[in-house]
Amino acid sequence: MDDMRFVADSMLGRLAKWLRVLGYDTHYQASYPPGVMDALIRDGRLLLTRHRKRAEMSGKRAVFIHGNHVSEQLIALTRELHMTPPPSAWFNRCLICNTQLRQACESDAREKVPEYVFYQNMGRIRFCPSCDRYFWPGSHRSTMAAQLREWGFPLDR
Repeated sequence: MDDMRFVADSMLGRLAKWLRVLGYDTHYQASYPPGVMDALIRDGRLLLTRHRKRAEMSGKRAVFIHGNHVSEQLIALTRELHMTPPPSAWFNRCLICNTQLRQACESDAREKVPEYVFYQNMGRIRFCPSCDRYFWPGSHRSTMAAQLREWGFPLDR
């Protein structure tokens, strides 16, 4: 998975989020200044785009995304690129800024998360060193894992 890195165009924010959920390094911005996307592609990222002309111009460094719904997009992309993200990689990236999450220090987590979350999830709370958000295996994560299973990403790989 480490060699599979993406840059998603401004029309693919939801796909970028779900790729991050699966553990893929996925750069996304709501808009890109001139030259930024090209620099990210030169840096080794694969462009995911809804713009057919842009995909053709980028050649083998781009994938044209056909589907209109994130489920269609994600399933088609994983099939096309033969991606098999292991469940151990799921939920390891910040969904907002794409940074790799780290284990939270108990003393820091105690100050940053609700008390009931802290006591129910001690040792399982993670944080983003870039944007200082905290994450834990709560109901949102369970819902997202269930959605991934529904889309064909089994937990037991």
